[in-house]
Amino acid sequence: MKFNELGLLPSLLKAINEKGYTDPSPIQQKAIPLILKGKDILASAQTGTGKTAGFTLPLLQILSKNSDKNNRKIRALILTPTRELAAQIYENIKEYSTYIDLRSMVIFGGVNQNPQVSKIKSGIDILIATPGRLLDLENQRLLSLRNVEILVLDEADRMLDMGFQRDINKIMNLLPKQRQNLLFSATFSKEIKTLAKGILNNPILVETSPQNTTVEAIFQYVYKVDKSKKSELIIQLIKQGNWNQVLVFTRTKHGANNLCKKMIKANISAAAIHGNKSQGARTKALSGFKDGSVKILVATDIAARGLDIPLLPHVVNFELPNIPEDYIHRIGRTGRAGANGEAISLVCIDEKEYLRDIEKLIGLKIPSKVKTGFEPDPHAIPEPNKKKNNFNRKRENSNQSRNRNRNNR
Repeated sequence: MKFNELGLLPSLLKAINEKGYTDPSPIQQKAIPLILKGKDILASAQTGTGKTAGFTLPLLQILSKNSDKNNRKIRALILTPTRELAAQIYENIKEYSTYIDLRSMVIFGGVNQNPQVSKIKSGIDILIATPGRLLDLENQRLLSLRNVEILVLDEADRMLDMGFQRDINKIMNLLPKQRQNLLFSATFSKEIKTLAKGILNNPILVETSPQNTTVEAIFQYVYKVDKSKKSELIIQLIKQGNWNQVLVFTRTKHGANNLCKKMIKANISAAAIHGNKSQGARTKALSGFKDGSVKILVATDIAARGLDIPLLPHVVNFELPNIPEDYIHRIGRTGRAGANGEAISLVCIDEKEYLRDIEKLIGLKIPSKVKTGFEPDPHAIPEPNKKKNNFNRKRENSNQSRNRNRNNR
């Protein structure tokens, strides 16, 4: 199937062609016709599947048919969990709307709100936003959502993980009852299904692969190693393998900073991104990673959402996530667009349960290796299980949400 078989306008096809795209991905083939028909959809789509074009292209077409150039109002709202993802969607929309007279704007915290407000007041059709900054500007009566015709929740599972449930509920109360709703999520958890019931109207389920499966093009394996030797091991792997572009995940901001310092001390160009970094610092780090001046990007799960890095060859889990679904999000950064990729996890004895839960989720026993000189201590005893129960996780997410919204202001 080709893009010109999906019922898209010539102006959109021209923009798509200029980007070099001819064949729609499976999610695009299924979602675009349904959205053009005005259907609500609940779509399971992992990172790197082309889901952004899957909803932005039909959204642009629908809005272009009734565009009022002299009285522009926010008619489409796209909610994302992070600044990086919001910015990436905004860039995609600008590219796809080259030959369509629609205006868009992205808003998120961590930067001065005045330029964002100025653009909104000048009149826009499409708003891409993170929940905190959106509610902040709405509370100041600096924007109105009364004319929204299409709502998109992208990476909805991540929004719930980050504690945005309450913010989402508030935003829903600001929207017209009559609207089209599009919800995209990498996983279909019970929480996502509950969220969908409260937002979607007779939705059509769109799935492109079995639930919670990871990309087949990604070669996954584990290095078993003592916790104290992880830093030394990853540095050796990078140098011996001559890896030039590696995305490394840590569980904490402190861990990201600490590992980044060790990389730099070992003469490896590295940068860290996480919630405590300014937007300018994060943009600079990502730019350096893309142009090759920064070889290693060390990130927390939240900061990495929305990173769009074509043909990324290596993802390393310096620490396994304590939420199994995060593993899917992490390794989905490599093996995109049919390219091969590697996902390497450094696993110590304390992470045995995390690994077991991940393997259960993906339905795969991940092959393990031991690097000579880094053999784990056979007599090591795991530390007490630090896994959060559901109550603590919800409490932590709620606190994260409050802190993030405070930072957005």
